[in-house]
Amino acid sequence: MFCTSMLDVAEELGVPSYLFFPSGAAFLGFTFHIQTLHDEEGFDAAAAAESTEAELVFPGLVRPLPGKVLPSGLLHEEWAAASYRMARDFRKSKGILVNTVKELESYAVDSLSRTENPKVYPVGPILNLKSGDTSFESSGFEDGKVIRWLDRQPESSVVFLCFGSMGGFCAEQVKEIARALEGSGQRFLWSLRRLEGGPALLPKTTDYGDVREVLPEGFVDRMMEVGRVIGWAPQAAMLAHGSIGGFVSHCGWNSTLESMWFGVPMAAWPMYAEQQFNAFLLVKELEIAAEIRMDYRTESGEISESEEVVSAEELERGIRSLMEDCSRKGRMKGFSDLVRGALTDGGSSSSSIAEFIGDVSNNDL
Repeated sequence: MFCTSMLDVAEELGVPSYLFFPSGAAFLGFTFHIQTLHDEEGFDAAAAAESTEAELVFPGLVRPLPGKVLPSGLLHEEWAAASYRMARDFRKSKGILVNTVKELESYAVDSLSRTENPKVYPVGPILNLKSGDTSFESSGFEDGKVIRWLDRQPESSVVFLCFGSMGGFCAEQVKEIARALEGSGQRFLWSLRRLEGGPALLPKTTDYGDVREVLPEGFVDRMMEVGRVIGWAPQAAMLAHGSIGGFVSHCGWNSTLESMWFGVPMAAWPMYAEQQFNAFLLVKELEIAAEIRMDYRTESGEISESEEVVSAEELERGIRSLMEDCSRKGRMKGFSDLVRGALTDGGSSSSSIAEFIGDVSNNDL
């Protein structure tokens, strides 16, 4: 999706071009519609995001989207211009392969099929989950104490906190998370990482030398039997473990699909990019995630002095809801069956891939 300049090369050579969209169908529909609103009506996303009243109707969503959860990139003039330019370029392709499952986003897929936009092929979930890839051995995770601790926990009893390759928090927020976990009484596994500098839109995280330096005094010792704080974690392997019963996540689309694959309900704490949109989809549209705070956002993954801090009380409510709501767990189990079934012979994604191959083969070059 970031290589749309190649579409012009394909057109010049007379080669039909197809695009892979790594997010979901609802977000693809949103991308098209928001670009149309901007180009034809002068829509100002930044102004809508600042309004506490704004609710926006989009064809691929059942419910109105609050302005406060518009994607972070649309709130900055330069990034918004790039997003609108990409959407215009998407329309030049002959078809778009989307990393989603038709049954998961049926409303959005049907909505896209009724437009004049390129044909959409739901081909997901595309995940790196080959046989054996979700074992701790193949992932390179070698902390035997943590693995043995997980193995001792009851089934679906542990909440896993992990925030992606750019997920870091200021010291004050780290302490609030620790307070929430201690107050909740839930077993937990927390992947805590330090956010460091990097390219403008691609900061990186590294492990702390000693997590005790940012955690409340005595927290690690008090929680020794209840939970573990670690650095980097093999997310898929953790979600595949039977003791994991909830996932506090930044709502990146890959993480969302992994959580669905393993049937682990989520708590939504988005940070940047399109994660606020994903959080809305999970919490309000699909109802498979508890809400931490859907409109939380960082500045392109950067920690600043003015970063808003979510209180321990708010976090604790979200964690308790995540781990105690049995109906949400049941819905997530249903979605897990859907996404796994889509890739089997005759499943919707397998059929969509076959349709794509057939369309490519029948192109009149």
